[in-house]
Amino acid sequence: MSESRRLVVPDGLEGTRVDAAIAKMLGFSRTFAAEVAAAGGVHLDGLAVGKSDRVTGGSWLDVEWAPKEEPRVVPVEVPDLGIVFQDDHIVVVDKPAGVAAHPSTGWEGPTVPGALMAAGVTIATSGAAERQGIVHRLDVGTSGLMVVAKSEHAYTLLKRAFKDRTVDKIYHAVVQGHPDPLVGTIDGPIGRHPSHSWKFAVTSDGKDSITHYETIEAFPRASLLDVHLETGRTHQIRVHMAAHRHPCVGDPLYGSDPTLSERLGLTRQWLHAHELAFDHPATGERVSFTSDYPADLQHALDLLRDGLF
Repeated sequence: MSESRRLVVPDGLEGTRVDAAIAKMLGFSRTFAAEVAAAGGVHLDGLAVGKSDRVTGGSWLDVEWAPKEEPRVVPVEVPDLGIVFQDDHIVVVDKPAGVAAHPSTGWEGPTVPGALMAAGVTIATSGAAERQGIVHRLDVGTSGLMVVAKSEHAYTLLKRAFKDRTVDKIYHAVVQGHPDPLVGTIDGPIGRHPSHSWKFAVTSDGKDSITHYETIEAFPRASLLDVHLETGRTHQIRVHMAAHRHPCVGDPLYGSDPTLSERLGLTRQWLHAHELAFDHPATGERVSFTSDYPADLQHALDLLRDGLF
């Protein structure tokens, strides 16, 4: 059974994209809002509009959609998910690629909360039902360190720490070519890609996004970088390096060379959350954790070091 709403577009949303306006007015995810528009479920003053059309203040917006089942945490054993550290307040995990940070509409694979549940680890109940205990995220195709809150107090303090940018997030990435300069900062606002609902891009109206990088090792066709995130936007490293014309190797969504990826045996982006440091929410002591490269990334790096590509 479908649901529908009729709303007047606030003047403050004048000129906003249809999918963004629906997301803000009805609380939908941007992706679901785009799906509703693509299915012909959005009319502005009686005329059908697409997701990238713009709304006008004072207009009538009619939205009709088929509700989706809310994502929920399903316990699934993930043998490759490593528990690096845990106490009564936090659990630090080493997430393998192919595992989502939390459940979401359309994702049917394993998740970090589901893996922890299957392992008998109880996490905080704060946050949306599908994101309980989750204070930051990694892309499905990105491996490495995540901290999850086990207590409500830890959840509150860690969320604040990430918002206040007091958490050190160090990634290692292999990108195509050689960034110039070899050490630098990319400062470019990130928002939804104007023509692709699943991608992000550097856009004039995006959110403040700052990435610091340093070249660790250079190969004939690629470079290994140490990347420090000052902000934490979705796909930030992937978007910034692609905008810098050095996409992550193995990342066709953002323009990597598929031939190189295939030769290196990569089926996902070469991107790993290598180090995570923050003030422990119970003791205030600074704690730091590191993660070794998983086998697929190490194999690709070995091939590059052997000078085969």
